[in-house]
Amino acid sequence: MKILKKIPCTKVTDLVYIVFNIKLLNRELTNREYIYVSGVVLANASLDIAFHDTVLISSYSTVALLLPAIKKNEDSKESDEYIKMFWVGLMDGDGSIQVNHWRCQSLQYRLVIKLSNITSNYNMLIKITKVIGGSVRITGGGKDVIWVVNKKETIQEIIKIFDSYPPLTSRKICQLEFLKTCLSENSVDKYLSNRNSKYINQPHIINSNPLGLGLPDYFKGWMSGFIEAEGCFSIRKNNNHSFSIGQNDDIYLINAIKQFFGVTNAIRNPYLNFYSIEIYKKETLKFIINHFNNYPLLGEKAESLRKLNQKLQQ
Repeated sequence: MKILKKIPCTKVTDLVYIVFNIKLLNRELTNREYIYVSGVVLANASLDIAFHDTVLISSYSTVALLLPAIKKNEDSKESDEYIKMFWVGLMDGDGSIQVNHWRCQSLQYRLVIKLSNITSNYNMLIKITKVIGGSVRITGGGKDVIWVVNKKETIQEIIKIFDSYPPLTSRKICQLEFLKTCLSENSVDKYLSNRNSKYINQPHIINSNPLGLGLPDYFKGWMSGFIEAEGCFSIRKNNNHSFSIGQNDDIYLINAIKQFFGVTNAIRNPYLNFYSIEIYKKETLKFIINHFNNYPLLGEKAESLRKLNQKLQQ
């Protein structure tokens, strides 16, 4: 027997559908030549082959195989690591890290993201659940979809992600610190006495500018998640299309996004402590769109981006 091709099993996740056609071998085969496959699952076959098993497949027919993909770069499109970075950005924008009490007897913990209940948002949260954990529910009489975690032990595991990819908004930084303190002390009395001062360090965080020494290496993935939550792609009849993003309190974040995209517009402060930028320049909009080619939006904003891109191509 002559082995023509050996395909090892390297990773069970991230499967890709590959069709091997005999013509690709670019040579004539005999009845005694085979393709040697190690650790695969046959698609549309009548028998199951477990991973790490070995099977010989005749080379004379086209064979459809489910094979593990080559491991992606950690921050590439929709890898597990990318989903984590994206999730942190989404949490920074639309999430909440909560600590409550039950009848002053015990503490309860919750992580939640609340979005409009449309198919793209639902599918995005399901995708996040497969990597992060938690569950997805429809609430608000069908108007909202939420990603939620209520179990203490699961939350303790999930927040380890923040050790690698810390939140960047001052509010989430404070919420996370308060959650960790409550988990550590496990005291209802201390919770009740400190819950109204959980944001006491927020002004210091803002003034010290967490991004003053440079952007973290996960910023690109984080920013896509944050834009999924807080960004807006506007399409206008007069073709004066734009991208805008704003945030309460954290002017340092808006300034970091401005500098990253090379925006020349001034940051606006239309009211109170809300800061925003809006970009109309076509070249800058194309640069922003190119960012999402590598660090994709995963929910409702992906459709808005697609429509904007179509308009800019006209």
